Amino acid sequence: MRQNSPEITQYLQDWRNGNASALDEVLPIVYNELRLIAKRYRAKENGGHTLQTTEIINEAYLKLVDQSGTDWQNRNHFFAVASRVMRNLLVDYARAKNYQKRGSGAEKVNLEDVALFSEGADESIVELHEALERLEKFDERKAKIVELRYFGGLSAEETGEVLGVSEITVKREWLKAKAWLYNELSNF
Repeated sequence: MRQNSPEITQYLQDWRNGNASALDEVLPIVYNELRLIAKRYRAKENGGHTLQTTEIINEAYLKLVDQSGTDWQNRNHFFAVASRVMRNLLVDYARAKNYQKRGSGAEKVNLEDVALFSEGADESIVELHEALERLEKFDERKAKIVELRYFGGLSAEETGEVLGVSEITVKREWLKAKAWLYNELSNF
């Protein structure tokens, strides 16, 4: 369960306003949650990868430090951005690994092999990422909901707070997005 602490939001706002030490204050508070997000990502990867949870967190930290000018709205916004950063790290890692193994991009896979619905391989992360990019082109909110719920581990209520919509809207859009992804990925 996420810490619902006003101090997290305050540290993020201080960091945005140029107080570099605020990041040093907030990271120990959110570290365990970042670790859970990274573990969630790793659990969706196949067992043969070498990228460790700590490496994901460290790489994400370096990228988050570069975003000191971000207008952090609250702690959920921070975790949404952290989730996106980790997702991109894993997709880049999976693509590089697939390129090394095959000399080209990822193979197409069935939905049953995709990490959204079952434990999958590196190719599954890439395929899901590409499907989410296609979804984002015509329905950005649904793609964002999938990213926040699936990759970020946010609840429907937290996702609604980040997006400024009701919890029931998030739940309804989540179901539609999963159906769209199922259809999209099963056509490969």
